[in-house]
Amino acid sequence: MILIADSGSTKTDWTMVHSAHPLLGCQVIATFHTQGITPIHQTAADIRRILEQELLSSISIFPRAQLINSGILEGSLLQRLDIFFYGSGCTPAHVPMMQQLLAEVLTPNSVEVHSDLMASARALCQHEAGIACILGTGANSCLFDGEQIVQNTPALGYILGDEGSGSVLGRMFLNAIFKRPELADVRDQYLQEHKFTQTDVIQKVYREPMANRFLATTSLFIHEHLDNPLLRQLVVDNFRSFFQRNIAPYGRKDLPVHFVGSMAHHYPDELQEAAAKEGFTIGRTVQSPLEGLILYHSGAQKIIDMREEAR
Repeated sequence: MILIADSGSTKTDWTMVHSAHPLLGCQVIATFHTQGITPIHQTAADIRRILEQELLSSISIFPRAQLINSGILEGSLLQRLDIFFYGSGCTPAHVPMMQQLLAEVLTPNSVEVHSDLMASARALCQHEAGIACILGTGANSCLFDGEQIVQNTPALGYILGDEGSGSVLGRMFLNAIFKRPELADVRDQYLQEHKFTQTDVIQKVYREPMANRFLATTSLFIHEHLDNPLLRQLVVDNFRSFFQRNIAPYGRKDLPVHFVGSMAHHYPDELQEAAAKEGFTIGRTVQSPLEGLILYHSGAQKIIDMREEAR
């Protein structure tokens, strides 16, 4: 039994998988949803409350008949779980706390906690070498050797880095509409649609929390107006900057570059154009890493089961 968690700042998706047989593959038994868990921003008490009040309560009311039909003994469900938790904010300094909380609350067979970047690497590359990237509100990347992350260009956040992300695209967009006369009509349309003034925009960026999220919301407007060549070029330039500053340092143009996240999902043509101009090859592009993680861990479980049977 495997419980995989894909956690962000807003929500956590939990998927319970039963490796029914080493040759027959895995079976998704259930999915649960809780609010986001980010140990870098939440206290241990907050996380424990989410696990106890949201996750455990969902598992406890899961239909008993479905567990029996799946060949699972209800009473030993938690003790048979191997938990793989992936989340934003799961830095090396915060991993021990997350492991301890998951072990104490769920009492599983085993617990592993990894970063969202490792989730992307395993989901996208499986057990092969490749370059795995996250392109959403923020951006990150790594060089993966098939088992471990061996190199990571620091993301540095939307002020100092995060090239390719939605927040940086928003920064480029707002700068352009307020400073480039040829985009005056776009500026007026954007402000009118959102009932903003220039002062409102400055307020949201410099004086309100979560400015990166506000900046990233402009991607919705940009996507609706990609027929404007100037806006489309902003998207391509943002992606080219990502390749230049984050991917080129790995020195591995021989490897495919894989992506997870909303920016990669919603701008595939622009991403492909940027990659071609920078000499890289696009591999897999998915919106969420969860399906790839299920494949990764069910495959790993098959190998373990087969080895145990061989003994």
